[in-house]
Amino acid sequence: MSREKATADKGIKTTARKKETKPRVTKLGRLEAMLRKPEGVTIDQLGKTLDWQRHSVRGAIAGALKKKGLSVTSEQPEIGPRI
Repeated sequence: MSREKATADKGIKTTARKKETKPRVTKLGRLEAMLRKPEGVTIDQLGKTLDWQRHSVRGAIAGALKKKGLSVTSEQPEIGPRI
């Protein structure tokens, strides 16, 4: 017998309280936050921070973030890696 039925039979109303939880910080959320940095970030930096391989980072950008409607741009500075 469920808890609702048992208490309903007795004429007692109970409400289940959910524990308040913090919003989960996902790797995609961290990826998005890093991409929003004004100075930019490289694929290698993203992979190292998220513990992902380079192709996984590119796939997440191309798939999940673009599905959200976000556009990602890439720049090649004169010196250094692509940002």
